[in-house]
Amino acid sequence: MIEDTTSADPAKPATVAQRGTIETRQVTIDGQLLQVAIRHGDGSGPPLLLFNGIGANWELARPFLEALTDTTAIIFDVPGVGGSPKPAWPYRPSTLARLAAELVAELGYGEVDVAGVSWGGGIAQQFAHQFPKRCRRLVLAATAPGFTMVPASPSVLWKMATPRRYTDKGYMKSIAADIYGGAFRDDPSLIGRHAAAMHGARSMGYFYQLLAMTGWTSLPWLWSLPQPTLVLMGRDDPLVPPVNGQIMASLIPNATLHLIDDGHLFMVTRPAETAGLIEAFLADESREAAPASLLSRTTSYLRDLVPTSGGGHQKP
Repeated sequence: MIEDTTSADPAKPATVAQRGTIETRQVTIDGQLLQVAIRHGDGSGPPLLLFNGIGANWELARPFLEALTDTTAIIFDVPGVGGSPKPAWPYRPSTLARLAAELVAELGYGEVDVAGVSWGGGIAQQFAHQFPKRCRRLVLAATAPGFTMVPASPSVLWKMATPRRYTDKGYMKSIAADIYGGAFRDDPSLIGRHAAAMHGARSMGYFYQLLAMTGWTSLPWLWSLPQPTLVLMGRDDPLVPPVNGQIMASLIPNATLHLIDDGHLFMVTRPAETAGLIEAFLADESREAAPASLLSRTTSYLRDLVPTSGGGHQKP
């Protein structure tokens, strides 16, 4: 149920005046209130559903959203983060994928392109696997295949263990270069602007996000993803070493790897470049879904018969 909306209908082509604007809504899905932001495009293709990083409110993606030209984009605060209240119970990636699928259906869309950044890249992979008929194309940015990833150094992981960087802007400024790398090493003003956009991170919400990914991995089924996939990685990413992108691109049948000369948050520090790469990929009509093998078709058939954890089976 959409509780608070403007007059714009995201499933209809935006007017000239609406294009490029970002609208926020509060939408209730299965009893969970979600803070949703919609960047209105020209309506020429499926919207881009974007999953943000751990502890990140949607506003942190604003530079990227504003850099898009034609694409409609949908992003929401994960329960317990930003403007979305804490959920009643912990959740799994399959639960969030189902929640997102029901959200886009509530907004009037049957098919979406899906992108995920860092922690959100895991949810994007899960969505593409769980709802293959609803996901046309997949973009994985600065992310990894779950707990089986090639990890960051212990010092970086320790700094990521709590949401303190989201609540203490001074602490954020002191560690940003170490955990994000890239442009944050050379331009302190970037750290200030990024920290200024942070709000709403709560300890329990952050803990739920960490818990959701405990034991989760996509390695057993990456080979079965049929979607054309763009894997974007920063060359200087202390948090998610770029070798993780190489692993995913080698396992996904129809994947392309692109390395960006920046760190973990290249979507924030290089929004125009990143938006241009993604929109070119989404508009490339030569990219088609990979033919499904017999094993892949059998796996998909069995998945449709048996609901996944969290009730995340695909609906017709």
